[in-house]
Amino acid sequence: MKKVAIVEDNPDNRLLVEAILEDEFELELFEDGIEAVAGIPQFEPHVILLDISLPGMDGKEVLRRLRAEPRTSSIPVIAFTAHAMYGDREDLLALGFNDYVSKPIVDEDVLIDAIQKLIPSSD
Repeated sequence: MKKVAIVEDNPDNRLLVEAILEDEFELELFEDGIEAVAGIPQFEPHVILLDISLPGMDGKEVLRRLRAEPRTSSIPVIAFTAHAMYGDREDLLALGFNDYVSKPIVDEDVLIDAIQKLIPSSD
């Protein structure tokens, strides 16, 4: 089963994403950026769903640290954020995110499709 790491500090958002994805993917949930940077290398996910507004270490810094480590540098990362103003998507993609999904989730297929298109088919 393909593995997805979810980095989300809001308990309601974590529960919702878990409910949407748990039948299709093996999930590991992280509540903050520090926990994610420490745990993601051990979990070895196929894709990371990363909130931008996190306590302690925001999603942009988490991405920077993951990209700097050889074990995690090539894992696709989806920005999962309520930052949905004009230009936010382009700004996040320019930072190195592979895709962008805005919150709240209105159509769960958008989230599932974003994840599936980034999972390598050879695994």
